Amino acid sequence: MKIKMLTVAVAALASTGAFAQTSVTMYGVADVGVEYLSHAGGDHSTVRMSSGNLSGSRWGLRGTEDLGGGLKGIFTLESGINIDTGGSADSSRMFNRQAFVGLQKDGFGTVTLGRQQTLLYDFGLNYDPMAIGTRYSIIGQDGAFASRADNAIKYVGTFGAFTVSGLYSFRFNGQEVPGQNNQGAEYSFGLNYATGPLSVGAVYDQQRLGFAGGDSGSKIQRATLAGTYAFGSAKVYGGWRWANETGVAAPNLTGNLAVPGNQLRSNLFWAGLGYQMTPALSLTGAVYYQGVHETSADPWSLVASADYALSKRTDLYLNMAYAINKKDKDRGVVSAVGVSNADQPINGQNQFGAVVGIRHKF
Repeated sequence: MKIKMLTVAVAALASTGAFAQTSVTMYGVADVGVEYLSHAGGDHSTVRMSSGNLSGSRWGLRGTEDLGGGLKGIFTLESGINIDTGGSADSSRMFNRQAFVGLQKDGFGTVTLGRQQTLLYDFGLNYDPMAIGTRYSIIGQDGAFASRADNAIKYVGTFGAFTVSGLYSFRFNGQEVPGQNNQGAEYSFGLNYATGPLSVGAVYDQQRLGFAGGDSGSKIQRATLAGTYAFGSAKVYGGWRWANETGVAAPNLTGNLAVPGNQLRSNLFWAGLGYQMTPALSLTGAVYYQGVHETSADPWSLVASADYALSKRTDLYLNMAYAINKKDKDRGVVSAVGVSNADQPINGQNQFGAVVGIRHKF
């Protein structure tokens, strides 16, 4: 059904002459590898093929139209795919990664409406040493760094060395419901400063989590601050994320813990180093630590990566990660986003993962 709908949409676009009036680009990423994972679901290890390891496998359409006077109309439609099976990454959405349309104005910035990457996602791409790869990165500690929001209005503007951004979602996961205007809402704002080798950024994000039958006061607040500095062939990373979960509907992003007073706070710290050893070979190392207040759940994640470019579009990679858990924690090395709980270790159990693969961009 999805393929039929897509065929009709593309045919309609072509028949109206849109391709003659608009610059439309088809693009994508095909990323697949073989992964070894210890303590998957407890005492078992597994070897499997996995898709979207360094970058989520996808295909998309991106278009612009010059409206004159420095004003452009823009759109993006992007769909995730599983290279290992050939299936869609999301059975409920045709364009699960991005689907938005908007306007871009020289000297003002860009305003877009639709399903979009959150400001935390954009922040993670810039300040996570592993650029929020599914295997393995900061999203093993907090999946919000790979989040997208439905029904979102987003603004991004660059003024000299500063970039300001803001996002508001009427309901970040699904359709709006009459009479529940604040439930499921999300808002965030960000500021980034980049000059020469230095880049520093900050984001604040809040999600209202109370849905029908739940606690309307439930919410998650996050604040982040991070920076990078490049020198020679190296680049250093450092960052911090504060999170505060309030209310019975909070999903407990740190795991299935007893939440004192229906409130849970945590601090996530990370540091990393990227090094371009040769024009083709790049190495990356990162460490992540999350301290959860009033619990003994303080997981660590250690990640190392080697990437070898065969060309500008095709590369080979080897990624390894090790998760260290205390007795109240079951954090695994694989991103919690779109991954079965069967991959996670049990409380207090450590986990090792390694994946070797190939990625092609088009």
